[in-house]
Amino acid sequence: MLQNGAETYRVEDTMTRMAAALGFPGAHSYVTPTVIMFTTSRTEQPKLFRIEERTTDLQKVAEVNDISRCLSQRQITSAQARERLALVDDAAHAYSVWLQIMAAALAGGCFTIIFKGSFWDALPALFVSGLGYASVVYLQRLVQIKFFAELTASALIGLLSFLFVQAGIGSETDKIIIGSVMPLVPGLLITNAVRDLMAGHLISGLSKGAEAFLTAFAIGTGIGLVLSFVS
Repeated sequence: MLQNGAETYRVEDTMTRMAAALGFPGAHSYVTPTVIMFTTSRTEQPKLFRIEERTTDLQKVAEVNDISRCLSQRQITSAQARERLALVDDAAHAYSVWLQIMAAALAGGCFTIIFKGSFWDALPALFVSGLGYASVVYLQRLVQIKFFAELTASALIGLLSFLFVQAGIGSETDKIIIGSVMPLVPGLLITNAVRDLMAGHLISGLSKGAEAFLTAFAIGTGIGLVLSFVS
């Protein structure tokens, strides 16, 4: 769940509920965005698990929630729950990379219209946003540093938007840029940060908020660098 975009308080609640259903009502868990600590009792030494990769796949989060409910209601056994959890863990992402890129491209074009861009601005935004999202996916695999991947992708979006307008394809560079960067905006991170803070998970909320701020800063920096050179 933590690897696929769930809030930290939801992960803790799911773990303790499943432990209680298995006969460990005194279980305790402590979760941050990168670490899980869990113990079944106050006397047992806690076990630590490090989370190294994080992505967004809310379908897996929903499936684990369903397994937790079934286990708590005694509809499945512990062995069946373990088997289903293993299947969820081994399953591929709900949507292929190409489908994600196509969705990002469509979202970029639609956001351009929402932000009062014209139809002729939405057409280049389809291409720019799709290519920008594809560059993020590729660069994260290549560099393993999210900040630089997002900065480079936003710089590419800014440059392509400027070139399209200069070539006569589109009329407003700012509208194309705004629509194209929307698929990169960390909406889920911001939402989870606020929800964790409201639930009292201050460390998780602040760390996710800081990650969202760095992402927004990378996007703004990439666009700003390009515009400062071309203007």
